[in-house]
Amino acid sequence: MARAFWTVAPGRGEIRETAMPADGMTVRTLATGVSRGTESLVFGGRVPESQYAVMGAPLMEGAFPFPVKYGYSAVGVDEAGRRVFVLHPHQDMFRAPAGMCIPVPDDVPTERAVLAANMETALNIFWDAAPLAGERMMVIGVGVVGLLTASLLARVPAARVTVVDIDPSREALARAFGCEFALPEEAPGDQELIVHASASETGLRLALSHGAFEARIVEASWYGDKAPALPLGEAFHVRRLRLLSTQVGSVATPMRGRRQYADRLATALELLGDPRYDAVLDARVPFARMPEEMPRLLSGGLCHVITYES
Repeated sequence: MARAFWTVAPGRGEIRETAMPADGMTVRTLATGVSRGTESLVFGGRVPESQYAVMGAPLMEGAFPFPVKYGYSAVGVDEAGRRVFVLHPHQDMFRAPAGMCIPVPDDVPTERAVLAANMETALNIFWDAAPLAGERMMVIGVGVVGLLTASLLARVPAARVTVVDIDPSREALARAFGCEFALPEEAPGDQELIVHASASETGLRLALSHGAFEARIVEASWYGDKAPALPLGEAFHVRRLRLLSTQVGSVATPMRGRRQYADRLATALELLGDPRYDAVLDARVPFARMPEEMPRLLSGGLCHVITYES
C-alpha cells in the first residue's frame, strides 16, 4: 500500500491509502510539483463533463469530478537507484510502466526536475508557434507555463520578447530570462507572434488587439468551464490574424512523427539544466500537509513543490 493525495469534494482533499498495481517499475517519490492552472480546476470541481476524457492524467485514479487522484509531476528513485521523472499523481510510492520513467539528467536537481511537465508544455507551445529569428514576440500571462515559454522564445536569435502580466513583481523573473516586461496597459503593439497563457478573456482580447498584420496568436490557455467572448470583427479580419490552438496531449505538428512523447519529455528535462529555472520554484510543503495547504498553494505563486520523507 502507498499513500496518495485525493480530491474528494470541491476544495477538499485527503490522503488515502492506495493499492499499487502488481506490474511496473517501483518508484520511491522524492518530490512532486503542483501545476496550479490545471490542478485548481480539478480541485475546484470545474472540469466540464465534455472534457473528462481529455483532462485525464496518464496514471490518475478515480474519476471526475470526485473522488480523483490527480497530478503529473513526480520525481523519484527507481529500483535501479536512478532518479526518474514520471507523469504520476501526488503519492509517496508508486509503480509505473518502465517506458514512462524518464531519467533525470545529473545536472538537474530533484526539485527543479518537477518542472518537467510544465517545460514539456512550453516546448510543445514553442514547436507549435514556430518562431522566427528577429520577430517581435509577446507572451501574455506570466504563470509557470507562460514564463517557461518566454524563456524558450528568448533563445531565438535577435528575438525581442515582451512578457505581459498584471503583477509587476514578475518583472524581475522576466528580465532574468532575457525578456522585457510590461503591464497590460503598457503592452507594445505590432507583435508578430503572441502566446496567450493567462487563461482570461481579457488577456486573449489583448492579444487580438496587439497583433501585427498576419500575426500568429497561439492560444495556450485552458478555460475549464468558462466560455470567453472574443471580438472577431474589428482588427481580426483586416489584419488577417491567425488564432492557433496548442495542447500538450499531442506532439506539436512540426515535430509529430519525428518525436515521441518520451523524447519530448527527455528534451524538457535537458532544458532544465539551466539554474535560472530555480527561480520558478515556490513554497515547499511536506506531503502530509497537502490536504490543509492545497487551497493556499492553488491561490497564487508559481510552482509549489511537495516534499517527501527520504
